[in-house]
Amino acid sequence: MLRNRDFSLLLSSQLISAIGDQAQFMALPLVVLALTGSATQAGFVLGLGTISFLAFGLVAGALVDRWDRKTTMIWCEAGRTVLTSGVAVAALLDRLTMPQLYATAVLAGIMGTLFQVANTAALPNIVDAQQLSKALGYQQSAGSAVSIFGAPLAGALYAVGRVVPFAVNAVSFAVSAASLRLMRARFQVERQEIRPRTRLTAEIREGIGWLWREPVVRFLTLVSAADKVRYGAGYLLIITLAQDLGSSPLWIGVIFSGAAVGAMAGAMVSNRAARQFPLGRIAVVMLWLEAVMFPLYALAPNPLLLAMVAAGESLVAPVYAVAMTTHQLSITPDALRGRVTSAVSTLTTGALSIGTLAGGALIGTLGAKPMVWLCGAWLLALALLTTANRAVRQAPRAGTVSQTETTAGAVQKMDLTS
Repeated sequence: MLRNRDFSLLLSSQLISAIGDQAQFMALPLVVLALTGSATQAGFVLGLGTISFLAFGLVAGALVDRWDRKTTMIWCEAGRTVLTSGVAVAALLDRLTMPQLYATAVLAGIMGTLFQVANTAALPNIVDAQQLSKALGYQQSAGSAVSIFGAPLAGALYAVGRVVPFAVNAVSFAVSAASLRLMRARFQVERQEIRPRTRLTAEIREGIGWLWREPVVRFLTLVSAADKVRYGAGYLLIITLAQDLGSSPLWIGVIFSGAAVGAMAGAMVSNRAARQFPLGRIAVVMLWLEAVMFPLYALAPNPLLLAMVAAGESLVAPVYAVAMTTHQLSITPDALRGRVTSAVSTLTTGALSIGTLAGGALIGTLGAKPMVWLCGAWLLALALLTTANRAVRQAPRAGTVSQTETTAGAVQKMDLTS
């Protein structure tokens, strides 16, 4: 896999960029607190990235399918280099202001959205179809590694100086742009015929319509969104449970490191699992394991066991994510990949935001342990619904159904109808 020069360049650039993002993500609220003393302002600046994705995600998918994906990704990285360098320079000169931070967060969020959608849509053109699940597993592993080691590194960089994390991130974006420029692969299939340009709204509806007509992808996307509601609430819930056990900030970090280790272990076996087991079985098993394991958070008597539960619960999610994404990318026509990817991501990101917002209110109303049992019941309902869905149970191994077969099936249905 790593002998694929283009994929190696893509993966290394993503890894470097993710480390820079982690450093900036930790430094940004600290800088805002130093400027304003307001935790509300710090949270708002961090939330602007998610808001940008939700507001711009569907448009980004349509643009990625219109534009050259490689060029789009390079310009996004160049733009984020300029924005982040501007923050570093302003901080160095002691001229950093909140309007600059707001503008940087919004613009960088928009560029990051375009980059992520283009990256996912382009991946099947960079690796062979048989390598797609392995490539996604490598990306998941790299992301988990950054989660484990990124936070301590970010803290060390900020300790050197508050300018350093932003400077490191600017360099990481520049390196990413240079790596993309060195890649030889085409990031999209060359269009055989020139279609008349339609309105963006019509193109967005075309992508959503394709997604809606695919019963397995549609159902599992809705289930994933429902699961993200629980996941959004879970972050604050675990922190609250840890504090109730008297955990120090160090132990809270250990708990989330345990979750990252579990996710990394799951990512490492995700390719083998996705190639060996049917997608439907992976989805059903994942949800049942989550439904069984999540209530253990309420029963854990100490932070160490909380970390062990977090590691175990996080183990299965990357396997499902790789299998589901492989299936989705394999059956989606290249001309629609940006729009379908953005539709899925917008729905799940929106659900995650809802879960984060609702989770805090429910924990304050119900308490931490009752909230654990509520989330466990939610996961149980999702597991039962998924098990009862015949189309999902019969879904084949990820990547065994190609977009060509899907298109042929659609033509056959049209012929039968006529």
